[in-house]
Amino acid sequence: MRVVFASILSLAIPFAAFAAGSNDTSPPKPVVKCEDGQVYDKKSKTCIDAKDSRLTPDDLYQTVRELAYAGEYSDAQIVLAAMPEQDDRRLTYMGFTSRKMGDQAGGMAFYARALAANPANVLARSYRGQALVEQGDIPEALAELRAIRAHGGAGTWAETSLRTAIATGQTFSY
Repeated sequence: MRVVFASILSLAIPFAAFAAGSNDTSPPKPVVKCEDGQVYDKKSKTCIDAKDSRLTPDDLYQTVRELAYAGEYSDAQIVLAAMPEQDDRRLTYMGFTSRKMGDQAGGMAFYARALAANPANVLARSYRGQALVEQGDIPEALAELRAIRAHGGAGTWAETSLRTAIATGQTFSY
């Protein structure tokens, strides 16, 4: 097992530059703080209700990423409630925020639903793998790492963060 950890650690690349949920090299911009249940609309430059029809699922997802990055998990869940219920990105972040708020079982259930909706969702696999690392189940975390690579996720933040978590035992809060 030490050989596996050493091999993984030697493959680790700097990960801090990757933003959660994307392949961007910069973290999400700080979210404009709106009241609970509201989202900053860049077009109108105002806070509007998350259920406003002017917002697309992509707009909502971006806000969720920003809130999760800022550690505002409860606020992220309010915005997630406005997204289409079976959207695999919604399910992924429901899993992430639930897990970060202490509901490991709920988080794992959301990850399972996200992967049932989209088996190639490498972010759901990464977050699920990090939860497995937290639970001490390294073999299953390694299986998620292999699945990320098999679905074309080599070199993404999802792969890098999981590989680092397996190698170090440290998971990410974003």
